[in-house]
Amino acid sequence: MPDAPDDAPRPPDALQVRSGVHAAPSINPALQRRRRVLLTVDAYVAGVRAGDRGVLSQAITLIESTQPAHQATAQAVLAACLPHVGRSLRVGITGVPGVGKSTFIETLGIRLTAQGHRLAVLAIDPSSARSKGSILGDKTRMERLAADPRAFIRPSATGGSLGGVARQTRETITLCEAAGYDLIFVETVGVGQSEITVHSMVDVFVLLALAGAGDELQGIKRGIVEMADLVAIHKADGSNRAPAKEALRAIRAALHLYPPADSGWTPQTLLCSSLTGDGIDEVWAAIQAYQAHAAETGFFEARRQRQAWHWTQQTVEQTVLRAFYAHPAVQSVLPRLKEEVAGSQRSSFAAAEALWRAFNEPPGATGTTPETP
Repeated sequence: MPDAPDDAPRPPDALQVRSGVHAAPSINPALQRRRRVLLTVDAYVAGVRAGDRGVLSQAITLIESTQPAHQATAQAVLAACLPHVGRSLRVGITGVPGVGKSTFIETLGIRLTAQGHRLAVLAIDPSSARSKGSILGDKTRMERLAADPRAFIRPSATGGSLGGVARQTRETITLCEAAGYDLIFVETVGVGQSEITVHSMVDVFVLLALAGAGDELQGIKRGIVEMADLVAIHKADGSNRAPAKEALRAIRAALHLYPPADSGWTPQTLLCSSLTGDGIDEVWAAIQAYQAHAAETGFFEARRQRQAWHWTQQTVEQTVLRAFYAHPAVQSVLPRLKEEVAGSQRSSFAAAEALWRAFNEPPGATGTTPETP
């Protein structure tokens, strides 16, 4: 069939609005976008103390905000909540990706809420180092627990940096405790540095491990194993039961080679399966045994006191760092110094010295940088 000439009349295009026909709006005019109204500090505190999950979520969003006004309100809310915190058990849960952390937390969490506990799950979600995007899929992975009225799940994106999310997680723990949650689970991304960060804010540190991958300790850094108060071989079911027992013996043997923990506690190693439910109660019993031991020896309170001072120091360091890079003199020389370092015209050490000199210059002084060594 020959092609139609260019000037031939064309059939009506369904994607074009014809003359005389009123175009329907692309967005439902009856749909009104609600603007979130900020509450007063007293209203936030009252809502959090009453266990209102909506208000709790809004208060956590304030903590995560970088706007100065939001931060001021968030700090006032935290200060008002401080007298009502400290009465929970904080449990860190880590393990390599694929070990089943979310499945384990959901299985154990449902049992604990059925016993009358109120559980908050704070999951540090990995972010793309390039786009800073994050899936934040923990509510999807824990559907049953997310629907439990006695549970609260809040993922936090790392944004490629653990410094900010660590502070946010620490402050979120404060709000959750003030809201009456007696159990706080903090799930790590399982990629190294986050384990150290989470260990510094929890009372009990649980390491989930897998069997059947050849070297049972492969992929688990020694430092993380040393931090663990409890090691649970997960997915110990079906044909994986026998390899799990072998992994159990290997990890127990390895733990005997490590120096004694400061708590005086000997880390326990157990088998468990979220699929069958076997061993889950035993893991919880071991967590409670550690809590009782730490409380009896005074290590529980001493550990929390050290953690509180540690986070005081971390907050000071982050505040000083922000003030340093926000200094007008530093901002004025920073682009040039970055170019010089990238072009090997100045060493990294010399660039750092130049930034420090700029930061310490008195107002109105003419900035100079040291000569290229």
